[in-house]
Amino acid sequence: MTTIAQGRLVQWGLACVLGACAMAATAATPPDGIPFASPQAAAVSVPSAPNAWGGARTGSEATLSDRVVAYRIHATLDPVKHTVTGKQQLTWRNRSDRPVSVVYLHLYLNAFEGPGSTFNTEQRELKFGFRSEVKTKEGEWGYTRLQRVEQGGATVKWRYVHPDGGPATDRTVVRLDLPQSVAPGASTTLDIDFFDQLPRVSARTGYFGTFHLIAQWFPKIGVLELPGERGATAPRWNVHEFHLHSEFYADFGEYDVTLTVPKGYTVGATGEEQGAPAEKNGMVSHRFVQGDVHDFAWTADKRYAKPLDGVYHGANGPVKVRVLYPAEYASNAQPVLQATLDSLKYFSETLGAYPYRTVTAVIPPFRADEAGGMEYPTFFTAASYKDVTPGTLDRYSLDFVTIHEFGHGYFYGLLASNEFEEPMLDEGMNQYWNQRMLRERKQDIDASTWWMRKLGIHVGMNSFESERMGAMLGEPADPLGENSWHRLSSTSYFTVYSRTASTMHDLEAQLGKEAIERAFKLYYARWKFRHPSIADLREALIEASGRREVVERVFAQQVYGVNKVDDRIVEIKSTEILPQPGSVEFKGKRVELTSTLLDKAIENVRERWKKAHPKAKPEEGAFPYRTHVTVRRSGVALPQTLRVKFADGTSQTLRWDDQRRWARFAFTTRSKAVSAEIDPERRVFLDRDKVDNSRTVESNGAASRRWGSDFAALLQSLYSLLVTL
Repeated sequence: MTTIAQGRLVQWGLACVLGACAMAATAATPPDGIPFASPQAAAVSVPSAPNAWGGARTGSEATLSDRVVAYRIHATLDPVKHTVTGKQQLTWRNRSDRPVSVVYLHLYLNAFEGPGSTFNTEQRELKFGFRSEVKTKEGEWGYTRLQRVEQGGATVKWRYVHPDGGPATDRTVVRLDLPQSVAPGASTTLDIDFFDQLPRVSARTGYFGTFHLIAQWFPKIGVLELPGERGATAPRWNVHEFHLHSEFYADFGEYDVTLTVPKGYTVGATGEEQGAPAEKNGMVSHRFVQGDVHDFAWTADKRYAKPLDGVYHGANGPVKVRVLYPAEYASNAQPVLQATLDSLKYFSETLGAYPYRTVTAVIPPFRADEAGGMEYPTFFTAASYKDVTPGTLDRYSLDFVTIHEFGHGYFYGLLASNEFEEPMLDEGMNQYWNQRMLRERKQDIDASTWWMRKLGIHVGMNSFESERMGAMLGEPADPLGENSWHRLSSTSYFTVYSRTASTMHDLEAQLGKEAIERAFKLYYARWKFRHPSIADLREALIEASGRREVVERVFAQQVYGVNKVDDRIVEIKSTEILPQPGSVEFKGKRVELTSTLLDKAIENVRERWKKAHPKAKPEEGAFPYRTHVTVRRSGVALPQTLRVKFADGTSQTLRWDDQRRWARFAFTTRSKAVSAEIDPERRVFLDRDKVDNSRTVESNGAASRRWGSDFAALLQSLYSLLVTL
């Protein structure tokens, strides 16, 4: 390239960064009149129609899902240049009642091509953080290039569009103007040649050394939603730009993918491998097929050790579980296998039987952490740790990440909610179900270091307690139902995990464990393979529990709205009830009771009572006690329990369930009060500060010491874990 040409290229690149290189910034209304879903789309409040997505799957249908797309892909990996060359046949069915002449493809990999993408612009301008913040260096960018798009042999014109009004330099969504429109109910096939340059692994996909995790890698058609589906009132294209915190949403279909790699590379992928790999000219081709999924990802590395295999015997037949791992993390393989097998059992029993025949778990190599903690249908990446001794925090973290990523196979995979617009349905509900599994396992977090254990110091916490730390309890910024990109901060986005888990924990405490389990089984049975909305989850909870007012209150406060919970005890006083000085009428005469007379009378009563009750306990006496407990509320109102304990070992419990900002409760008892506590059974985890939920009549710092030590020891490690998933 000449110096002049290089100079022009640099000028063009600068223009692109400034937004001047786009062929068309925001697409005009397409000729078929079908618009984009709103860029402000978020929590759906209207339930989907009963016939949405073809209606509930009964099991009697020919396929598990109502397949809308089919992908036939042949891809070749160059592991030295870190490129993928692909040929793809994409067959798409028009489910609408009108002809379609324009369709849209996601080119997710273009999020990593440079600073002008929506992904990188949000990271730079909004100061959003992403996972471990690996910086892309020169020569490490990634992209997808369309090389040929044809329909029936005719060239398809295409251009980049920006459904969410993102920068003109974003190239993650492309519009295809079809030479031949697709009639209602008909299908069309697009022949696409594409080329991928993989990035250095930094955001769920890419390479490090010989390791390749290849995801978001092929041109993928958007979702045409119909009236009655996820709040749509007319046909619309749901095809958002690739935002920093957004993940994915796609139609169910069938994937038939042939992957060609150099000899000596181990390959793992979505679905089942068909027959033996075919070798030719030093290259080996592997064919994987999987129906009724909405994505496909794969890995290839020549450094993988011998795979570790296991089998889960489920209601739908045996499931082959394979763990791929590098030699340096061989100690991680068995724990990942066991956690995957345990997850298959738990999710199958509590939601519904796993419907596929394979699960592949990948343990990333050293310095490829960004590839860890990510999910795709029948395929996920776990984490990797040096020391996975049982009982350590690293072992807990490895188990948790494995359970979490497998669990996505249900909430992201089988239920296939829209992770762009309603991330709480995947990340949040999955986090909640993960913590329920850990609770059933009785697997608590142990954050004690080796020297703490030597000294007999134990720093631990149960799984749901840990969620409070990342839930922004003091000043929550965004409703749980908000979309993935319209957020105050990355910290606020990450509350989708912890705050949702805490909200669902509290809802379970109100509805009961059995009601919640009925609701989620109903939700799964009704909406598997159908893309439910938040409103559909809400209605399943209501139907299964019969508690509409409770469910709607929680959703109004936390899902559609954003409210903190902050109840506290401000005072407890317990005073012996003694006669007081004053004048009284006695036998028709006015008599003044002086302090001297009363003191003598009180003493006489005490002495007589002691003689009559020689075995009385120290806390018992001749006179009763009056106790006043004052509570205050700085956040939203919700039902609370108040328990007051007395010196004689008795207690009284009552409900504070009104809209008042404060309340004062009085108790008359034979014994002095010792303490008062809000939420003694620890059912409300959204309360911002549990320390001020209790007070003693006498000063007692035990509660603050207990919570303070747990918080200091665990906050950093747990928050670090949270933001990597």
